[in-house]
Amino acid sequence: MTKREFTYVYDQFFEGIRCYLFYRSGNEELSTDIAQETFIKIWEKQFYYEPRKIKSLLYKISGDMFISHLRREKIANEYLKEIKFNFKEEDTNNHMESAELLKTYEISLAKIPEKQRVVFLMSRMEDLSYKEIAERLQISVKAVEKRMSAALSKLRSMMKM
Repeated sequence: MTKREFTYVYDQFFEGIRCYLFYRSGNEELSTDIAQETFIKIWEKQFYYEPRKIKSLLYKISGDMFISHLRREKIANEYLKEIKFNFKEEDTNNHMESAELLKTYEISLAKIPEKQRVVFLMSRMEDLSYKEIAERLQISVKAVEKRMSAALSKLRSMMKM
């Protein structure tokens, strides 16, 4: 697909794809992001331009990307629902210190971005390897490493406060 053909396809179909995704998701920002990702995929894969087939290809790709997004979001939400904190207390002083530390930890954990929090909790709570996390979330191991590093850095800085 040439640059000129791509520009024509983008101008012709972007708004329709975005609206289609908005009707499915109800989220304008998400629909715009997925529509843009759809066109990025079309450009990167250099699909052969066939005027009669391009529209259906765009809708198929955008629909698949939307479903993938929903699946990743569902996995993350289910995981967050299962998180439980269990601590055993020894005496009242330790209990108060532990309660304060737990509260600070939970607040700090809630403040880090969701993607980083999910990776952090999968690693710490389920003791999953980066490879296992990557497979579950359908992302690369490098993305898991980057998210974990950012989560640890943010938690360290927030817990010092």
